[in-house]
Amino acid sequence: MRPKLAVTLIALAALAAPGVASANAITDWNRTMIDALETANTPPPVAARTAATVQAAVFDAVNGVNGHYRPIHMPPGAPPGASRPAAGIAAAHEALVAFFPAQQAMLDERYSASLAQLGGGNDQSVARGLAWGTAVADEILAWRAGDGFFAVLPPYVPAGVPGRWNYTPPNYGPPLFRQFASMAPFALTSPAQFLPAGPPPLTSARYTQDFNEVKELGSVNSTARTPEETQTAMFWQDDTPAAMWNRVADELADSHGTGLTQEARLLAKMNVALADATIAIWNAKNVFDTWRPITAIQQADSDGNPDTIADPNWSPLLPTPQFQEYPSAHSGVSSAATGILASFYGDETAFRVLSFHLQSVERDFTSFSAAVAQVVDARIFAGFHFRFSCDDAVVMSSEVADYVDRTVAVRTRGGDD
Repeated sequence: MRPKLAVTLIALAALAAPGVASANAITDWNRTMIDALETANTPPPVAARTAATVQAAVFDAVNGVNGHYRPIHMPPGAPPGASRPAAGIAAAHEALVAFFPAQQAMLDERYSASLAQLGGGNDQSVARGLAWGTAVADEILAWRAGDGFFAVLPPYVPAGVPGRWNYTPPNYGPPLFRQFASMAPFALTSPAQFLPAGPPPLTSARYTQDFNEVKELGSVNSTARTPEETQTAMFWQDDTPAAMWNRVADELADSHGTGLTQEARLLAKMNVALADATIAIWNAKNVFDTWRPITAIQQADSDGNPDTIADPNWSPLLPTPQFQEYPSAHSGVSSAATGILASFYGDETAFRVLSFHLQSVERDFTSFSAAVAQVVDARIFAGFHFRFSCDDAVVMSSEVADYVDRTVAVRTRGGDD
């Protein structure tokens, strides 16, 4: 076990000095989580699982003090008088150090600084909150350790038939993150709970329409795609959905004055929805195992459709992700995240989306549905997806979000938060 005692004692000693008013500790540590994800260059599916685990621990720690909501995993049981901010801080720190041990020095520094801001609480309350938050995080980490993330799968063998996935440039490797297809969800009853109907037949009018759309708009040499659309494709590919939507959630919490418990609840629900949408999407990807536009367009002579014309030299605007096409992951997880945010703040809410590397670029929206529509367009402009794949992902993940919203962290008794 890590030597947390020294860190805790240093932080508690700082409580003796006059402190400034604390910002929302939940938001502060969600931003720390985003920083850790970015520093580690965490891939999108892994970032979704990590964020959901961290925020589940934070919520169960905070909720465990008053117990007004159904826990995600750990039943309420904090010692009497435990500090809710301290519980949330300790849970976040404990979980993040477990995921990012190479960043422990940074996390310990922020841990001490956060606790130093709790100068208005008494030492016993803070100490009880710290102990409780640490215990909750350890329970959540143990729970998710057996979710199938580390499963060793048999080698992937391409089917070798039209419509099915095959290796794509630049790496020509097997599909990544296959273990997510059978991973235990956080809230869903199974990875296949909201399995979509599947892509249209290769000879259908819908397939033809969407094939020709991505062939024209998603090509690296497209003359139909505008510079703004090119930037849109690059913007939504620049960062992980987990980082993007958690930034949005933090800014909305700040601007709306969302309280500590409600912010913990929002982040838990949103990240659970995002993670379970990831699991559901990877399940569907592996069930339907469909080819990417680069394969479909280069090999269209084999699809039996006289209205899809092959171009053996076609390439997408951006390098194709190394996994199956249907359904679109980014479209789906963005639908799940915004579904939870809309349930808290209403769909017609103004917000901005920031990215990590494109520092001078942001996107401003007046509704969550408008943002999801732009994500859908971005995947076509990038040359990654057919529109039907994005549309179906949005629908299935809105169902995931609705299910999570109705079943996760629901109020069980009254009282002030």
